Amino acid sequence: MKPLRFLFMLAIAIQCSVLAVSAQQAATIDISGDVRKPMTVTAADLLAMPRITVTLAAVTYGGVLLDDVLKRAGVPTGSSLRGKALTTYILVEAQDGYQVVFSLGELDPSATDNQIVLADSSDGKPLAETEGPFRLVIPKDKLGARSVRMLRRLRVVQVTK
Repeated sequence: MKPLRFLFMLAIAIQCSVLAVSAQQAATIDISGDVRKPMTVTAADLLAMPRITVTLAAVTYGGVLLDDVLKRAGVPTGSSLRGKALTTYILVEAQDGYQVVFSLGELDPSATDNQIVLADSSDGKPLAETEGPFRLVIPKDKLGARSVRMLRRLRVVQVTK
């Protein structure tokens, strides 16, 4: 291979690697709506939180409990999940427009034994582009339809009369 062509190919490979790393670092999840503290969660934020792994269909996912992320945004959990707070739902949105709704009660570990994980890795590696950079993993769901991939937003909504 000619030296100039080699350098050109090397420059392209380096640029692609930098863009891929930048995209992973720039990946965020917006948490908005009826929360005390609207926020944007980054991949670095998740890495700094207590980690958990769950296995689903022979794949081990790593991430954090969704409840831990919601607590940071000021969403009622645990003993404060009473009365009006139980009329709250979370609209989970993916990059491709896919949406799923969860009641706040079904996400809270004090109300269910289902560990809902906000995952950022599978089998020890970052999620594939078709899955990530973030996804929900719900091990005890019988259907996988609520395990939203390419997660980008959690919108908290309290129903009013």
